[in-house]
Amino acid sequence: MEKLLKFCLSIILITSVAGCDSKQEKVEKATEFGFRFYQGEPNHMNAFAYAIELDSTKAENWRELSVTYLKRGIPHEWKKYYDKAVAHDPETWQPWRGYLYLWFYRDYKNAIADFDASDTLTPNFIDTPQGHSVDYWRGIAYLGLKDYKNSIAYFDKHIKKETEESGEDWVEINAFLYRGIAYYESKNIEKALENFDTLLRLFNNTSADAKYYKALILKEQQKNDEALNYVESAINDYNLGYYNNRPYVETLRQIYPEDLESLRNSLK
Repeated sequence: MEKLLKFCLSIILITSVAGCDSKQEKVEKATEFGFRFYQGEPNHMNAFAYAIELDSTKAENWRELSVTYLKRGIPHEWKKYYDKAVAHDPETWQPWRGYLYLWFYRDYKNAIADFDASDTLTPNFIDTPQGHSVDYWRGIAYLGLKDYKNSIAYFDKHIKKETEESGEDWVEINAFLYRGIAYYESKNIEKALENFDTLLRLFNNTSADAKYYKALILKEQQKNDEALNYVESAINDYNLGYYNNRPYVETLRQIYPEDLESLRNSLK
């Protein structure tokens, strides 16, 4: 980090925090400057590195510095900084570290360990890193491990809680998609179809993923004409942007046009 400060700290940043301000005021100015830029941009990185040099006790600043390395594709640097954020504020940042393990590294076991730890750290409520409960993220992580029993159990828990608190219409639709995939891969076709149909009902009959899996099931049932109709509709949905995807990384069980075209050709 010293090398980074020596060679990369921008003149703009230096002038923005120079003067007779107190250390705390300089930290606040540095972070304010850093937040003007996207995570991963050099000025963002430099600002938070400088803020940490002034005060190394702020968990959020360690987190910001870590993620900027992650998004610049420098994976061997992010974790040592993120671990500092967790050390200073585990209640906030441990479940978030689990989210990063899950999506950026497909490290399902460490992701689950962090999500489990959050239950101990905050026993009175369920943490929601990146807007979804740790139960939802655990469902995905267990699906990544092909532990279908646990995956379905956590999606059940997540969907039940969200439905009771806000109504079924407010449940993240990919909870039904992933629970359906878990049922499909564990050969429970009836329950798989139930989840894919629920997703389509709640999302105005638009989901390339749900229709793709329904087509796979219909093909297995030798209902090729009906399966082909679903594939054609799935391709249309995909082209309109109605498919499961994530920024920065490939989502779990992500489908691509080649998958749809291959299935369509096999049905023809």
